[in-house]
Amino acid sequence: MASSLVLNYIHIVFSTRNRRNWIDSSIEDELHNYMGGICQKLGCHPLRVGGTSNHVHILCQLSKNMPLSKLVEEIKSHSSKWIKSKESKYLKFYWQKGYGAFSVNYNRTDIVVNYIKNQRQHHRIKSFEKEYKELLIKEGIEFDEGYLYG
Repeated sequence: MASSLVLNYIHIVFSTRNRRNWIDSSIEDELHNYMGGICQKLGCHPLRVGGTSNHVHILCQLSKNMPLSKLVEEIKSHSSKWIKSKESKYLKFYWQKGYGAFSVNYNRTDIVVNYIKNQRQHHRIKSFEKEYKELLIKEGIEFDEGYLYG
């Protein structure tokens, strides 16, 4: 083949450090747009960014030139600096050290977009911790609970 043809959709999930409720309504939309802009700048077209006060979900098309770990590192580092520059109350803001990332079939991206879009309603019923564990189990990912949210 003369060219590389790639279509990888990735659902990325990570929380604030210790799941602290840092992301309030005054900053939420702007933060999600900022994170989507980082994805776009790195060639990883965002389909949806959303979450709640203590975690974020990102569904994006991963560029063939961007390693997943580098994308997450860029999103977390730039958004963390951005948040800290907004107001003094965010000066001690941090994301958790790790993240979850799950491949998404092209035919199911609309389901994940709607899932991310409805995070507030979803978490009235189920906590982030419970949801995240269920997602890991569903995807067949082994984990040590002691290291999930640090």
